[in-house]
Amino acid sequence: MLFNTFSKNKGFTLVETLVGAAVFLVIATAAYQAYVSLFTLISQNQYKILALNLANEQFEILRNLSYSDVGIPGSIPNGKIPHIQTLSRGGINFTVTTTIRNVDQPADGTVGGTPGDTSPADNKLAEVQIDCSTCKNFTPFTLTTTIAPKGLETASTNGALFIKVFDANGVAVQNASVHVVNTAVTPNITIDDVTDTNGLLQIVDAPTSTSAYQITVSKSGYSTDKTYTPGAAGNPNPFKPHATVVVQQVTQVSFSIDRTSPITLSTITNTCTAIPSSGLTFVGSKTIGPGIPKLSANLTTDGSGTYASSSIEWDIYSIAGNDSSYDVAGINPLNPVAINPNSPQNIQVVLSPKNSKALLISVKDSSTQLPIADATVTLTGPSSYSSTQTTGIGSLNQTDWSAGGSYTTDDGNISVTSPVGDIKLRNVFGAYNPSGWLESSVLDTGSASNFHNLIWLPSDSPASTSVRLQIATATTSTATTTWNFLGIDGTGATYYTVSNAAINAIHNGDRYLKYRVFLTTQSTSTTPNVSDIGFTFTSECVPPGQVLFQGLTTGTYHAVVSKSGYTDSTMDIPVSASWQGQDILLAP
Repeated sequence: MLFNTFSKNKGFTLVETLVGAAVFLVIATAAYQAYVSLFTLISQNQYKILALNLANEQFEILRNLSYSDVGIPGSIPNGKIPHIQTLSRGGINFTVTTTIRNVDQPADGTVGGTPGDTSPADNKLAEVQIDCSTCKNFTPFTLTTTIAPKGLETASTNGALFIKVFDANGVAVQNASVHVVNTAVTPNITIDDVTDTNGLLQIVDAPTSTSAYQITVSKSGYSTDKTYTPGAAGNPNPFKPHATVVVQQVTQVSFSIDRTSPITLSTITNTCTAIPSSGLTFVGSKTIGPGIPKLSANLTTDGSGTYASSSIEWDIYSIAGNDSSYDVAGINPLNPVAINPNSPQNIQVVLSPKNSKALLISVKDSSTQLPIADATVTLTGPSSYSSTQTTGIGSLNQTDWSAGGSYTTDDGNISVTSPVGDIKLRNVFGAYNPSGWLESSVLDTGSASNFHNLIWLPSDSPASTSVRLQIATATTSTATTTWNFLGIDGTGATYYTVSNAAINAIHNGDRYLKYRVFLTTQSTSTTPNVSDIGFTFTSECVPPGQVLFQGLTTGTYHAVVSKSGYTDSTMDIPVSASWQGQDILLAP
């Protein structure tokens, strides 16, 4: 009986309780979201109703003013309506922006058109924009109305100012901000308006004035264009002076703006090592007057060798160094650098320690203007100067092993101190060891590279002696415990025996390089000698199509440029500056 009584009065199990709670939570969440959505909708409708009522109030004010008072103080047309107001309705603050324009209706002709209109201010267009920055999910809106005069037109003694705005491709820019100021008339004029869908702002019935309408055109995220004061210091003869308005005539001024671009400038070596705090000049090709660039700036990279700007106007910019310690050895992309609208651009400026006067030669395809790699440039000049380089090729070399930093080990039969810095066989009691070898330290190209030529000096050896080298490369410098030294055929059985020999392509794609140099002699009185060992390579930090000649003197140099598949080009280049650049074009 007890069992039956217990069975009839049992409660909910734990599982049933959890399921019920879950169902309740789902229903409660849905109900809450519906409540929030409903509350938000009610609030949005409330904001919209208040804003519409406010807009209607402003229109009623406009309608009850005399026609001559319908305007913005100090604007065209002049009047009594503030351009921007903050008004409170229902405890909510709204921003009210009112714009009033004179409108030239085509029914009686247009100013500057056929037929002409000597009184083009036919009526006024009033535009009221309502915004609320504190209202959640509020979308600003604009209402317009037309206001006509009651009396008959009379011939105007004013003119018209049309402002046209387009982008880099000649496409109209709508909603561009136009700021116009004229302090030469009374009352002074200040206009803040925007262009229409055709990129045009028409200011009708503007007072006549000579070179007095100061115009600035801008837009968020875009560049800025403007007029300039004639006779001003620094730009006395501007290409775009302040606008002039003539009686019953149209003055049209065009402006070009477009989206700005972020850029990052890096000053580095050809092995991608950052060079901090380096000075550069950055000059655009756009001019605002004869010989006056729109943008000309002296820039300095930061402690990490970087200069960044979030908003550079589209243009073609020339970059040069103004650092007393370095010469520009190349620029990637090729100088001058094109900055396109709304296009991020990374620019690498490769620097080299300054050495007297320097000449940077850039070799370009005459058809495409693209840099040409592997072009041979031979430069001859005063004092029997002669040097040959290949475009787009970097180099690393070692020239002094006496301090021990240029090599890791040797077999004990090598001397690096007699003379200091050279590699020779060790002399023991007046006799040279018959052979010896030395292994270099790790050389870093800075990035994955293609290797070209292995070079050592002097390039020839005394009779009965020999110089041989093997090289080893790797993608990392620390993870490699065993370096695999290879010869000219890509195996360990051969050697590089001739200076300036091509490095086997098996090494391409690696970043780090070591070499072993082997010296032998058949005479105890003679030793081979090595004063320099280096190699050439290409990588992402080697400037394309460019070579830098340093240690020059003042005078005229003769350049000969050749490349397979192109016609040779020659040029005489006067050198006088501490650094200068010269483009040479090759025709396919």
